[in-house]
Amino acid sequence: MSQSSPSNGLIWHHVLAADELPEGRVKTVTAGRHSFALTHFDGRYAALSNRCPHQGGPLGEGSIEKGMLRCPWHGYDYCPLDGSSPFGDSVPTFPIDIREDGIYVGVEPDRPHATTVSDVMAQTMVNWGVRHVFGMVGHSNLGLADALRRQEEAGALTYIGIRHEGAAAFAASAYGKLTGRPAACLTIAGPGATNLLTGLWDANVDRAPVIALTGQVDTQVLGPGAFQEVDLSAAFGKVARWTQTVLESSKHAELMTLACKHAILQQGPAHLIFPDEVQTLPAAGEASGPEGRITSLEISPPDDAVARAVELLAAAKRPVLILGHGARFHRDEAISFAERLDAPVITTFKAKGQIPDDHPLACGVLGRSGTPVASWLMNESDLLVVLGASFSNHTGIYAGKPIIQVDVDPLQLGKFHPVTVPVWGEIGVVLERFCSLLGDPPMDRVDQRVEVAERWAIWRAEKASRARDDRGCGVSSAAVFAALGRHVPEDAVIAVDVGNHAYSFGRYFECRGSQSVLMSGYLGSIGFGYPAAIGAWAASPERPIYAVTGDGGFAQYMAEVLTAVKHRMNITHVLLNNGQLGKISKEQRAGDWDVWQTSLHNPDFSKYAEICGALGIRVKRPEQLDEALGEAAAYRGPALVEVMCDPDLI
Repeated sequence: MSQSSPSNGLIWHHVLAADELPEGRVKTVTAGRHSFALTHFDGRYAALSNRCPHQGGPLGEGSIEKGMLRCPWHGYDYCPLDGSSPFGDSVPTFPIDIREDGIYVGVEPDRPHATTVSDVMAQTMVNWGVRHVFGMVGHSNLGLADALRRQEEAGALTYIGIRHEGAAAFAASAYGKLTGRPAACLTIAGPGATNLLTGLWDANVDRAPVIALTGQVDTQVLGPGAFQEVDLSAAFGKVARWTQTVLESSKHAELMTLACKHAILQQGPAHLIFPDEVQTLPAAGEASGPEGRITSLEISPPDDAVARAVELLAAAKRPVLILGHGARFHRDEAISFAERLDAPVITTFKAKGQIPDDHPLACGVLGRSGTPVASWLMNESDLLVVLGASFSNHTGIYAGKPIIQVDVDPLQLGKFHPVTVPVWGEIGVVLERFCSLLGDPPMDRVDQRVEVAERWAIWRAEKASRARDDRGCGVSSAAVFAALGRHVPEDAVIAVDVGNHAYSFGRYFECRGSQSVLMSGYLGSIGFGYPAAIGAWAASPERPIYAVTGDGGFAQYMAEVLTAVKHRMNITHVLLNNGQLGKISKEQRAGDWDVWQTSLHNPDFSKYAEICGALGIRVKRPEQLDEALGEAAAYRGPALVEVMCDPDLI
């Protein structure tokens, strides 16, 4: 309750009932945006500033001892009625008014807000297209957080408060992978900042743009080792494409511009460090934007490389395309190029979903998480056209074939071994050049569509057989992903965690339509799945969002269900619970080691979801899958389907 006084211009706020504060006590009260220490001493009331002049201690949490108000931090004493002190400093007092309904404190109307360093940098970030911030507000980022609040109130961005900073980094990484645009993550100094590192490494190695905003201790205490002081430039030096500390004398809009440029152009994390006192300094300049600061990335390939590649393409009788994560924003061009060549299309695991599996040229995933369809077609090929893929040991690309490799990053070309024709250029531009120069296919080119259909028929029969397996020890992975294939909409985003379930997802689940798959690729970080679904929801709330996790990974960030509930996120979570770190158990057996310390003590995750305010369903039999998945998909808000799985039927 507040009211203005026409006589003195103060705004009066009701802060306490008349009998609420006993004699000899002090209590923290708020009046508008202000905090006060309200005292009751010697039959009188007084309102003092709640901030001790010494080091900012909260006087309202202190006590009145021997007639003096004692600060709870360092024991400085003040008169509880007028704020005077034998230590020399005094505490400001504010007018009070005792009325029939209680005690009122009068405060001056708020002055118009003066633009701060944080305001300029937040506005610059928004000008560069950043629309979402994931993070946690804390004591060393309050000035920056206040600037973000103003941007949110203006409708310029959305802030999503998470329960662990690692989830913020994973969410931002997933957002960047899905959209190609950066989101930001916000933390305090010290442990809040270091909690970002795993998610930022995921963004680094999978080439996802992210802006990391971290608080820092005051510059005057940097170096000797202040509370929560960490050398953040050093800590982020390898993971960030660019990192810089914001100082009073910095060109503040320019720093944010450089952060956004590095994140977008170098496709990775950029990092800004905000010392506490710098955040609220008056701004010395104006916000800026991307106009005239960024170029198109549509790099044309060298003519000689194109000519050599087209020569190989024209002569190939059994060409095969392999799509990697780097081709994710050139899906349509890649499919059109494959149709022009009548070439089967294989994807790496990270690139799953870039071609629908019901397309007549689609062969599924290659490698450890792959289908026998993909490996058979690759083995029979006489030319591999590799678009935006690495040749890591997980991809399974056979280096002994003639290879045309296309990538926008020249360092990726021939990174692990020589390739026949390395082509540097933006993938869409390169494929357009190839198509413009290709003539009619050779008369003896093999119609591989027939073979693709034959191999799929064999594999689908095998999958159906495995889906019927039932040892009475839980649901098989094949049955889970067959049911998911029936229920996941064609425009869904599917965030997949790391573990045995991920291998089964790559092998058994067939993508349809425009489905997008997100995963922690090169880093392979367990725990990615659910925070990634939060990032996907922020990027595309109109699309159905699915998270597919195991019990081990989900437990690392299970508190983020509360985040999903708070923001009413439509996330359908399918949790494969086998009671163990199944992938590690499998590796221990394969290496002739004893299976040790991989069993898990789990709660009933479906009941946990309900406690958090989400829908929770537990499935114990395969015949329950369809009803459970249908109910979860229809629920408006976060839903969890916990499937009790047989750890040996993967």
